[in-house]
Amino acid sequence: MAGQRVVAELGRPETPDETAARKAESSRVYRSSQTFRNLIAALIATLLVVLVVVFGVPRGELPARESIDTAPVAADVAETYDRAVIDPAVPDAWRVNSAAVAAEADGSTAWTIVYVPDDTSFVRFSQAFDADEAWARSELRGTAPSGSATIAGIVWQVFEPADADAAGNISYALGTQAGADYVLVSGSGSADTVGEIAEIIAPRVAELRSATP
Repeated sequence: MAGQRVVAELGRPETPDETAARKAESSRVYRSSQTFRNLIAALIATLLVVLVVVFGVPRGELPARESIDTAPVAADVAETYDRAVIDPAVPDAWRVNSAAVAAEADGSTAWTIVYVPDDTSFVRFSQAFDADEAWARSELRGTAPSGSATIAGIVWQVFEPADADAAGNISYALGTQAGADYVLVSGSGSADTVGEIAEIIAPRVAELRSATP
């Protein structure tokens, strides 16, 4: 029995089985504590990585969409369709989101430019080839003219859709006949902004009217 550990609780030395059991339990407790520590360490490391990604990686803002130069597009459209097309000389600060000819399901064709004059609204210019007011009503989901306005010597029909969402987010529009074509300026912004384009293109509308027999 010499050299054997006396266990106070037992009042005698441990048996070999008891010693083995005690050591096994100590190992289990140690491994359990190590596992818990490793788990905490892993969570802290993961949190640090997340913080680095969130705060350490420069994000910045997405670059603004580049404006389209409408002049060459308008020239191609004029040549392709063998007709005069209007290219409004809007303020340089206005961004152009799209400029193209759209063919509608009803067979109509329109040269269309979408402008973004500010961060909250858009203005659409459309020149529908060989069309009239009926085309505009169709574009505005059946909205009929509510009146008229004279801008730069041109009489324009005024359209004010009752349901802007149903009319493609358009709340105000001005339309007029330009020779064989029908011109429609519409948008989600103020009537003044829509009227600004109408004033800009008025001379071209007059030219198209005078060129038509």
